[in-house]
Amino acid sequence: MKNIWVVLFLNFSSIAWCQPSPAYTYPNDPSVRENLEHWRDLKFGIIIHWGIYAVPGIVESWSICNEDWVGRDTALNYEDYKKWYFGLAKEFNPTQFNPDSWASSAKNAGMKYLVFTTKHHDGFCMFDSKYSDFKITNGPFKSNPKANVTKEVFNAFREKDFFIGAYFSKPDWHSDYYWWHAFATGERNNNYDIRKFPDQWKRFQNYTANQISELTSEYGKVDMLWLDGGWVRPLETVNDEVLSWQCPIPAWSQDVNVPRLAEIARKNNPGTLVVDRTVHGEYENYRTPEQRIPEGRLDYPWETCMTLGNAWGFVPNDKYKSSREVIHKLVEVIAKGGNLLLGVGPTATGVFPEEVNKRLKEIGEWTRVHSQAIYGTRSVSNFQKDNIYFVEGKNGEQYAFVLLKEGEEVPSEIPLPWVMKNRDQHLIEMSTSESQSIRIKEGRMFLYPSRKVQALSKDLPVVVFRWN
Repeated sequence: MKNIWVVLFLNFSSIAWCQPSPAYTYPNDPSVRENLEHWRDLKFGIIIHWGIYAVPGIVESWSICNEDWVGRDTALNYEDYKKWYFGLAKEFNPTQFNPDSWASSAKNAGMKYLVFTTKHHDGFCMFDSKYSDFKITNGPFKSNPKANVTKEVFNAFREKDFFIGAYFSKPDWHSDYYWWHAFATGERNNNYDIRKFPDQWKRFQNYTANQISELTSEYGKVDMLWLDGGWVRPLETVNDEVLSWQCPIPAWSQDVNVPRLAEIARKNNPGTLVVDRTVHGEYENYRTPEQRIPEGRLDYPWETCMTLGNAWGFVPNDKYKSSREVIHKLVEVIAKGGNLLLGVGPTATGVFPEEVNKRLKEIGEWTRVHSQAIYGTRSVSNFQKDNIYFVEGKNGEQYAFVLLKEGEEVPSEIPLPWVMKNRDQHLIEMSTSESQSIRIKEGRMFLYPSRKVQALSKDLPVVVFRWN
């Protein structure tokens, strides 16, 4: 994931690209399309960032990136800092690691799918890769029966019927094929001219393909390949979105051959979704706006990925969003046609921070009661009126979410966009299953919540009404 972006360094005379079409491309493969629609039904997922950066509790990977926006609270020079950071692999010993508890917390929160960081930009593998020694199974945790962390996480979440996604970083800052020791480390990009050293880049492509093959053939069914590091892409796909990151862009193409990666993944697991983030086209099966919700409704598959706290991974004393805020964001995302992927980071010992578990429990208390209004629903054209959002179920049932501030009471009169089709239709409040009054005024339909619902609403983040 990216956290901060920086001053743009470009030599426009040496770079040529065309703007790719921003239009979304639906997959042609029927099994991928089917899997995509299933994913759209799930609505709420968890992304877990975990790696050696949890040991000191710092931002994931980025502190070893040699760009001038990166702050390091240290007197070490850059090369010594990299040695220190990579040396954290010798200290990472998560003896309290219990993926079953992670899966239980996520399931109880109402989450339905997982994205787990098998490898972040720093190159540290959270799986037992045969192609790297920089991995969790080559340190103090290697003798633990749960040392192959990715396998344990996937199995634990799969046991609870989660849709399984493998986060995989396209750049690898530890690999000699990407940051070649023959040259000084530059910025986030590979540090040699691929046009001059095509064989070295070919080695990196093969290294990447081999690790994708491992992940999609040795770890059970993987439903989704979530590829991060959007600056690693064919040069011709650089667009205004990439330029807005204000990151350095080399004059050569960092093409890791995503079509080959997709072919490998789908051969091992037919129907695998491939999410090549920000690289529009047939291998971006859904879009992934980060830390933000789009202003309006989108008619293609998308997901807001957003942190529960301020950081993707674990940092001490992080400030977490309230459960009310997360629920409000979940409702807004669903009403606009997307999914919400909520990010948390376990500690170096292998547990979710207490505040994370507390938030997930509170979120689950609301999602359990209102599950019919969340999962399997779809956005509608008239999706919002002020603090009220609307969605529709697959059988034509309609839902109104009234977002409330703490202590606020649901309004005594609520305008609805629906039309009465017959006298048998009725409207209930979902937490009480109590029927509510409806009146037609000047051709419009209005809801009048009962006193019981009004009193109850003071303790709810969102009140939901169902109309069928």
